[in-house]
Amino acid sequence: MKDIIRMNNNEAIALDEIPLLSFDAFQEQLTGVMEEESDVLACFACNGSSDDATDDLELITLIGCRTTNNIAVFRSHLASSYPSLTCHWPQFHLFEREMAEQFGVTPEGHPWLKPVRFHQVWQGDKDVWGRDIEQHPLVGDMQYFKVEGDEIHEVGVGPVHAGIIEPGHFRFQCFGEIVLHLEISLGFQHRGAEKLLLGGPHAATPYQMETLAGDTTVGNMLGYSQIMESLGGTEVNRKIQDLRIIALELERLANHVGDIGALALDVGYLPTSSFCGRLRGDYLNMTAHICGSRFGRGMVRPGGQLFDIDIPLRDKIKGLFESTTKDTLGALKLFFTEPSVLGRLDGAGEVHIDDAKKLGLTGVAGRACGLDTDSRRWYPATRDKDQQYPLITGEEGDVFARAHVRRLEINEATAIIRKKLDTLSSDPTIRMDVPPPRPNMLAVSLVEGWRGRLTHVALTDEQGKFRRYKVVDPSFFNWSGLAMSLRDEQISDFPICNKSFNLSYCGFDL
Repeated sequence: MKDIIRMNNNEAIALDEIPLLSFDAFQEQLTGVMEEESDVLACFACNGSSDDATDDLELITLIGCRTTNNIAVFRSHLASSYPSLTCHWPQFHLFEREMAEQFGVTPEGHPWLKPVRFHQVWQGDKDVWGRDIEQHPLVGDMQYFKVEGDEIHEVGVGPVHAGIIEPGHFRFQCFGEIVLHLEISLGFQHRGAEKLLLGGPHAATPYQMETLAGDTTVGNMLGYSQIMESLGGTEVNRKIQDLRIIALELERLANHVGDIGALALDVGYLPTSSFCGRLRGDYLNMTAHICGSRFGRGMVRPGGQLFDIDIPLRDKIKGLFESTTKDTLGALKLFFTEPSVLGRLDGAGEVHIDDAKKLGLTGVAGRACGLDTDSRRWYPATRDKDQQYPLITGEEGDVFARAHVRRLEINEATAIIRKKLDTLSSDPTIRMDVPPPRPNMLAVSLVEGWRGRLTHVALTDEQGKFRRYKVVDPSFFNWSGLAMSLRDEQISDFPICNKSFNLSYCGFDL
């Protein structure tokens, strides 16, 4: 048996160093890796050496190995049908459905083979559901799971919702007020992002990365920038790294504070709701002070930053940050000491740790169940191995646990920003030249965004252009967790369960 190829986060490796295995050999090696403490980071198909040949597909799989703190990388042949991996490891279920939709390959034995985003097949004449390539599928047009029986009723919610939020469809099977099953159908915001990235990097690529999910602008742009730096063989200096960390943690603070405020509104607790709505804006405005955009657009670029934090700006941000932090802690204290709030959150929308493991829940959703899912702890880049991040987890996997994990992460992000601002270098170098991507390489970047682990993977062709670019948003895993959290819950708990996850529709749809 060939040795398993392993690499670190934010590194690139030559494709010819990764053996191209038969599917049987790949499955044998994968079994050994999955028996360890591991995470499925990405699994996707791409064209092999022949031009658009449907019988020349390769399967690229990346598994995070916690025992070795690195990433196992596999390449294997992918036939038009293959034995489903989902039957053994449920974390693969959406990846296999995605490949069926994109390339028309059939995972034999898949227990839930349905479309993911309802787009036309990327190549070939028909997809696995027999839909013609000329016929654009109708989003949401599929066979939904149904429960039969007396007093069973069905409730459909969306894709158009009462609030100004993203579109998605939720199909509930209920017995009275109790939810027996929730099926979530997305794809309404599919933009074909991964296809647009093929042949890049283009002039528009940075802007496309920043809009994969607007509330995760810094996280996705950081993932892309680290991919480009790995492919170009460039390592940025410490000041650039610190500026990026400040931007990433401000993004985390703005969203976590906003989420707790939204939860407070959903349970009718207006003091924290009102405070956090304003405080979220204060954190966003700090980002705007740095780069002119409240969401961080234009801040991060391959090789560094477009905007610096000089001494006067640092002092200004420190003053704003301290006053905002004081108000944040006060708003959170009100929320987490109010008995009526705690009574509403406690025990609602529980996800058991075993289910969370099987589904691969990440970020806040996974940590609230007791899983240590912080990619910074398990898969640090070589340059970051001396950085220490505390273990932050909940216990019960309920709405309260998800809110509590956010509170702990707010405290940690606050400490990180304070430290980085206090020790920020006055070095004027904030941008370095990055050579073009090297040909026939694979690079991976994991970023612990505010929702959880963001995975970016790039494969280059003989000209150094993107042969394939794969993005995995944490919501890709975590929507299944939301569906699981409604099992045997009252349907009236759906709003607070949904908000406690606060997942991205466009990050899933791409």
